Amino acid sequence: MYYAVLALGAVAVPIHALLKQHEIEYVLRDSGSTMLVCAAPLLAEGAPGAGLAGVDVVTVLAPSDLVTGYDRLEALAEAAEPLDTYVPRDPFDTATILYTSGTTGQPKGAEGSHFALLEQVNVLLLSTFEMKAGDKVLGALPLFHTFGQTCTMNVAFRAGATVVMVPKFSGDAALQVMVEQGCDIFMGVPTMYMALLDAATRSASRPTLKYAISGGAALPVAIIDRFRDVYGAEIHEGYGLTETSPVATFNHVGRTPRPGTIGTPIWGVDVEIADSSVEDAIVLMPNGSIGELVIRGHNIMNGYLNRPEDTARAIVDGWFRTGDLATKSDDGYLTIVDRTKDMIIRNGYNVYPRQVEEVLAAHPDVTMAAVFGVPHETHGQEIEAAVVLRPDSTATPEELIAFVSDEIAAYKYPRVVHIVDALPLGPSGKVLKRELVTRFAPAHA
Repeated sequence: MYYAVLALGAVAVPIHALLKQHEIEYVLRDSGSTMLVCAAPLLAEGAPGAGLAGVDVVTVLAPSDLVTGYDRLEALAEAAEPLDTYVPRDPFDTATILYTSGTTGQPKGAEGSHFALLEQVNVLLLSTFEMKAGDKVLGALPLFHTFGQTCTMNVAFRAGATVVMVPKFSGDAALQVMVEQGCDIFMGVPTMYMALLDAATRSASRPTLKYAISGGAALPVAIIDRFRDVYGAEIHEGYGLTETSPVATFNHVGRTPRPGTIGTPIWGVDVEIADSSVEDAIVLMPNGSIGELVIRGHNIMNGYLNRPEDTARAIVDGWFRTGDLATKSDDGYLTIVDRTKDMIIRNGYNVYPRQVEEVLAAHPDVTMAAVFGVPHETHGQEIEAAVVLRPDSTATPEELIAFVSDEIAAYKYPRVVHIVDALPLGPSGKVLKRELVTRFAPAHA
């Protein structure tokens, strides 16, 4: 469907598979979509959403004996005249509209140009990843998300590689499928790596991975080390956003990765550190400073659909402002310090949750950890952590607090550790810290 829509010269609007009908209605209306192609298992929310937006529906994957009330795309395709070529478009015409899960207000539609998407694939294949015809890539990332869509689907198809699909990710299923199918490359977000390490405690079989790719959120160095020990493969970490198509920096395959960093800019893309306090201009800062990571190059979106003010705030002097705090070394390696909005200010000191999470992740009993700030009368904010432990673990919150306090400054360690069964995750596997704040902050009210 994705490539058919683009071949027609139309715009593809991938919709998140877990959205409810009113959220689907919003995306369809906001994007000006004229048709929804909906997988049969998703009709319960997709069809009412399309109905509310006044948009036609056709189904895919519906069994031929299932009466849905909608045309089956498979049947329409059999009767249709095949496309014999594609409709040419200007390189900077919009090819896709991807909705970003905004932390404030309604999601915004990021317009990706044909040029940005194509150049992203070119650069990833020529000088960033190492992928060739015949390679098998585990496709556990959702294809409605920019990471799965560009790095897994578009890159693998262009290379002539095979994408091995897993409908619903679990560490056990992914491990089993990679072994059975002989996968060479795994792409995932940090929570998937943690799940694979957990699965390895229940199965002795291992795939023969050439390497693995991580993005979407910062990966603790302890996880990278553990993965290398358990799976015999190096994880190459990169960085990007929906608005940057997505990859902006990467620990390029073929060079020894530098764990804890997001690597160096990909070819043709500038990545620098700017003063985050200056809103209407980009003021670049010297190497070693902590500031806002800004990006310009062939990978930047055209803008947010019908939102000129938001676009003007996000793209300043030709640079895209990411909202992430980072540093850049003299040899060009970038390190994410944290999201500007995740930074905790305790007694006037800046505390970056990622640093605290790195320490927690190094504890042998911890599988996942998230650090967040809650309001506090005296300190402004207090530091807390939510932690998922290994199944047979006996670690207590007090032990974990002591473990962290031995490693970092007194103003940084969490005063409260909550042991939880699971962390709340967003669609792309990112931990939803605002849900943790909502859940645990009332204790301080």
